Amino acid sequence: MKRSTNLISLILLLPMALAACASTAPTATPAADNSTTPGQSIDAPGIIRLNLNTVTGDELLTAIPGFSSRMVREFQEYRPYVSIQQFRREIGKYVDDTQVAEYEKYVYVPISFNDSDSETLRQIPGLDAQEAETLVAARPYASTDDFLAKLSGFVSADELEIAKTYLGDN
Repeated sequence: MKRSTNLISLILLLPMALAACASTAPTATPAADNSTTPGQSIDAPGIIRLNLNTVTGDELLTAIPGFSSRMVREFQEYRPYVSIQQFRREIGKYVDDTQVAEYEKYVYVPISFNDSDSETLRQIPGLDAQEAETLVAARPYASTDDFLAKLSGFVSADELEIAKTYLGDN
């Protein structure tokens, strides 16, 4: 009798668990659509990256699988983020490096092309460490267009479009 009660309970709980998992799945937006709101960027197909300095708690909970309300508080506590290294250091107090790297798939620190460190510039898809250092060494840039022109020598047209969404107030 106890075994059948457990089985029935399991059968009843399974749909609820599946529904809960579905509600925390990453927001899927086709990459070809490119319809993002300010503070969002489509980096990998189906993943919208969110600006750490403007993202809401609800957006974090919706976008990042398994994300908790506690982590929402931690993410928002350290605003404004000025570098990805600051994010790694602060959030690394609560989770290991592997989890921090997983979170980075869903968020970004806005880039200030005349001030951001090379690690923060490396958030731009397709940009490697040496190229980021080259961009830093070429500073100051007179305008966003000057920075993007230099960046275009290192990344594809699609990656350049993504980079534009990462630029903060410059």
